[in-house]
Amino acid sequence: MAVISKKKIVYKISERLRRFLHKYGKETAIPLQYEDLCRFVSFTPLYDKQGRDTLWITVYYSESDREYIFDSLRQIYAHLKIAGNLSVINHLYIDRIDLCTYGNTKPFRVRIVNKVNDNFDYFYVKIADASRIYGLELEDILSPNRVRYLLHKDTLIEEHILGIPADQFIRTHLKDVNKIRLAKEFVKFNERCFIRLLGDMHSSNFVIDTTPDFEEIHYRMRAIDFDQQCYEGRKSIYLPQYFKQNNPIIEIGYEVLTPESVRQYQLEERFMMANRLRVSRYVLKDLMEVMVQDTIAPKENTDQLKEELARHYKHEEFLKCKTMGEVLKTSLKQLFR
Repeated sequence: MAVISKKKIVYKISERLRRFLHKYGKETAIPLQYEDLCRFVSFTPLYDKQGRDTLWITVYYSESDREYIFDSLRQIYAHLKIAGNLSVINHLYIDRIDLCTYGNTKPFRVRIVNKVNDNFDYFYVKIADASRIYGLELEDILSPNRVRYLLHKDTLIEEHILGIPADQFIRTHLKDVNKIRLAKEFVKFNERCFIRLLGDMHSSNFVIDTTPDFEEIHYRMRAIDFDQQCYEGRKSIYLPQYFKQNNPIIEIGYEVLTPESVRQYQLEERFMMANRLRVSRYVLKDLMEVMVQDTIAPKENTDQLKEELARHYKHEEFLKCKTMGEVLKTSLKQLFR
């Protein structure tokens, strides 16, 4: 069973990483910082449709702050979605701002609504953390999913990732699923997380996106929390199969999959990751040159992980690694072994 006992350290964005983000258009000036959203004057608990406390609070601002904050958030949404084209934001309004009271970076979630058709979207305002930036970049490069985000100074803006929260999916959808397809996707998700060293993927930290596909439903599992990118020292933290919160899905896998089919799906995902790596090799090369020089985990975590991976892969090259970036680089090389 995988358990994280200590709160993660937040690491500042290095100058090398800022230069990388500027080169690839991820750093841009925005009119508002995370601290501006902290000036709320009151709040109320946010409950879900079943009346359960979500542990988020809806925050409210003084009249003198509200106009500036709401207008700035509409501009940020335009930067995130349409490269800063402000001509289309007049029909958008900020409906609600929520604050997560239990996350490492205490993110704000902004609900923005199209007044023409009442369609709505979300985006997030967070404290920038180097681990999370690396996680977002690796998700965009190595997974089948694209993610959009922006950075300005110490403020991170992230788009909303669509899908049913996995803990909610487990509670309400497991009785009516294609078990083989769901179990297959979990095997692939487990493999993606392990190869690119994304940790803490229990059911509260990923979503399940369902898509009708001819005669059946296709499932895609997507990470939504990237704080534990290359941070923990224990190998099990990077394998979703070891989190007890995921046990209902894991039990379905035991029921419908054989060891041979599991191995097949693992190899399929490794092959696809290797192809994505080849396609994006120049971006990944630039990212790795920054990451191998950065500090994004305590030394004891790096030493523990490199030893566990050396035993797992029976490959002593891991033991030469001095940083988490080097450990990740060596892990990605296993795709071509």
